[in-house]
Amino acid sequence: VQLVESGGGLVQPGGSLRLSCAASGFTFSTSAMLWARQAPGKGLEWVSTIYSSGSTYYADSVKGRFTISRDNAKNTVDLQMNSLTPEDTAVYYCVEGNYLYSDSRGQGTQVTVSS
Repeated sequence: VQLVESGGGLVQPGGSLRLSCAASGFTFSTSAMLWARQAPGKGLEWVSTIYSSGSTYYADSVKGRFTISRDNAKNTVDLQMNSLTPEDTAVYYCVEGNYLYSDSRGQGTQVTVSS
């Protein structure tokens, strides 16, 4: 399993970012995928999950602001993040499956929300 996140960076409060995760080494189209994040000094936090059916779920903290999507032809899963706040600052990870603490996750991409 290989997962490579991209798209992180520095953004002002209220801004937007789109994260992308490129997946390989497993049957992507039949796998659930999730995004998780870890803020400085805090534990790993579930953000969103998308199942092979296309069903999506979100943490209350991001509901209405973040949108998860997948492209089975390209083996990618994206996270569109809008109305970002400093509380969204974290390293964001792409994870294969629906288990938050799976070993099948990428190296992460840093998102910093600051003015």
